[in-house]
Amino acid sequence: MANMPEVNDLVLIKVKKILPYGAFCTMDEYAGREAFLHISEVAPRWIKNIHEFLNEGQRLVCKVHRIDVEKDQVDISLKRVTETEKKRKVNDARQQRRSAKLFEVALKQAKSTTVEAQDAKRELEAHFGDLTGAFEALGEEGAEALEEVKIEKGLAKALIEIAKKSIKTPTATLREILQLASYSPQGVDVVKDVLASLKSPEGCRMDVHYLGAPRYQITITAKEYKQVQKAFDRLHKAVEQRAKKDPLLVEWVAQES
Repeated sequence: MANMPEVNDLVLIKVKKILPYGAFCTMDEYAGREAFLHISEVAPRWIKNIHEFLNEGQRLVCKVHRIDVEKDQVDISLKRVTETEKKRKVNDARQQRRSAKLFEVALKQAKSTTVEAQDAKRELEAHFGDLTGAFEALGEEGAEALEEVKIEKGLAKALIEIAKKSIKTPTATLREILQLASYSPQGVDVVKDVLASLKSPEGCRMDVHYLGAPRYQITITAKEYKQVQKAFDRLHKAVEQRAKKDPLLVEWVAQES
């Protein structure tokens, strides 16, 4: 597991210390690494008393909006998290806890030693990112998923059996409305060219639906929410780069699902 999140990552936090101008928090998924939630990032409106919104010990879903590597500082936001993102993150955390329990069941079934358990967890996280990713791969691919993973045979067999019985391959879908217009003499051709240049990101499925000029619905589906989110980030940048070359008006509108 990485020891530092990336900008726009959703993180589970616990409010540690509240000050008049913000709150120091710890990030559950990053070994308790500290993050700072400024009062201006708590709510979309002006706040007079931060204690009306935060309590020490409170657990929240926040979004990383700035990282200062030199100061080793992570700044997070509560107001930038949509209800859909919150639900997805909470569900993801629930899946991680479930995966940890399934891993414990496999360890008992295989009668694995403490060293074997530690080595297996390290190997699975190195290859699949986390235990949830490992179980999803095992459920979908079976033994093939472990071809390059060094795990004791008895434990590998137990993991595959449990994955096949317990895991259903999930999908994450996000939709955004792209409003795209051009006032150049060749505007129609320019817009068509931009739409034709939109490629489905690796590991994702993308669908473009015409809603009536200048609105187009973009739908991206992948196995994980983070994949979809990053795919949209890349798509935004690609369209923005194109807009710098041609006189285009571009606006993205997220759709709650």
